[in-house]
Amino acid sequence: MLYRSTRGNCSNVSSAEAIKRGLAADGGLFVPEKIIHFDKDQILKMSEMTYQERALNILEGYLDDYTLGELTDCVNQAYTAQKFETEAIAPLHKLYDSVSVLELWHGPTSAFKDMALQILPHFLVKALKKTGEKEEIVILVATSGDTGKAALEGFKDVEGTKIIVFFPSEGVSQVQRMQMVTQEGGNVCSIAVEGNFDDAQNGVKRIFGDEAVAALLHENGYKFSSANSINWGRLVPQIVYYFSAYADMLRNKEIEIGEKINFVVPTGNFGNILAAYYAMQMGLPVNKLICASNDNNVLTDFMNSGVYDRNREFKKTLSPSMDILISSNLERLLYLITDGNSEAVSGWMGKLKNDGVYSVDQETKKKIQSVFWAGSSNDSDTLKTIESVYAETGYVLDTHTAVAVDVYDKYVISTSDVTKAVIVSTASPFKFNESVVKAIAGEEAVAGKTEFELLSVLSEKSGLAIPAPLKELDRKPVLHKEICRPMDMAEKVKQVLKV
Repeated sequence: MLYRSTRGNCSNVSSAEAIKRGLAADGGLFVPEKIIHFDKDQILKMSEMTYQERALNILEGYLDDYTLGELTDCVNQAYTAQKFETEAIAPLHKLYDSVSVLELWHGPTSAFKDMALQILPHFLVKALKKTGEKEEIVILVATSGDTGKAALEGFKDVEGTKIIVFFPSEGVSQVQRMQMVTQEGGNVCSIAVEGNFDDAQNGVKRIFGDEAVAALLHENGYKFSSANSINWGRLVPQIVYYFSAYADMLRNKEIEIGEKINFVVPTGNFGNILAAYYAMQMGLPVNKLICASNDNNVLTDFMNSGVYDRNREFKKTLSPSMDILISSNLERLLYLITDGNSEAVSGWMGKLKNDGVYSVDQETKKKIQSVFWAGSSNDSDTLKTIESVYAETGYVLDTHTAVAVDVYDKYVISTSDVTKAVIVSTASPFKFNESVVKAIAGEEAVAGKTEFELLSVLSEKSGLAIPAPLKELDRKPVLHKEICRPMDMAEKVKQVLKV
């Protein structure tokens, strides 16, 4: 399996090379030259498999330059019951008769990013050896909150790598900030950026495109790569949990083989729901992919109008990991849905970079709308959803999952479609406990308390145990205190690397 750029201006590479590079040389994203397919019998067999076996089944088709032994090693090191606190790794919770919640946050950082970032470092280490790489890889990450900690944890002390994470100084929760600035490891660094996530993400993209910086790193034995969702090694493991959710529904006899279901995905950078689209193209029986946004609803507007316009007010919301106006992975969808029209994709991405806006043609819009339905939820609706679901079922949603539930309710009201649905849950409620406690216990329960004090309050109110990674987080020493302006990010990278 070879990988090509969505922009069509560089040669095809192996999966190991694509994972090592992260971003294609022409600025595009790597996509596989073909999509592998599973028939009904193969999907039915997955219902009898463990999560690890399902992962191997899917990964070996896309990463065929890795041996089965190498992939087995990657999977078995990444997905353990010790790391994910459950044998299921990504368990399903039945919320209502026709609605289940796919819990992707049982990993070491209590967020769904662990599903990919626990295995990516293993992919990368093997890729370095396969490609004969002599230079040390510098992983640059821009995060809206959860990716940063998951990447830092995943790459901590991984041989042959250094990792630098940039996060918005005012755009993450107290818990997310402390997870990053207390991260231990001899090869890790986190730096706050003045501004929002898009400022941090654009800064990282500028560094990747700076030939002078790349040359300086090369002189000193370094090379850049990325652990953001633009890296194929991040995206391909995410396909697994969609197949796994369907297989679990088969195992639980909630559906028959071939029966279509809906997936509802809260998303900002579009990687999570793009993995669902890949699963659908690979033969997973999917009826509709429901794209859930918060008040930064650039994706909702795009899917409903065909116009992508990031020229709008950036809003800080109660679901900060989705506070994004530039959805990088959307580029892959545009490439796929236009049958690989890299010229069109390059044109749209050029307009986005230069003008902040682009419009797709009517045929492309119709194709997108045939698969996706998009809606958004504001902060008030998010809190009401947490409150109502808790009152009705006793189940506690985090703020991002609540966005998905609220948008799903709007979808059902709008379409009358009651196809069985899976809500993709992306974070533990303990990571955003101030909002969650406010929703289920009222303003007085949060008054005068820090997020760390509210961990115990939420545990008491909900009966849930505080996740081990979050216990006594506020007592850990702060190891990373750097802050910079977006325009100074490249200089910070040079300082960290001492070049």
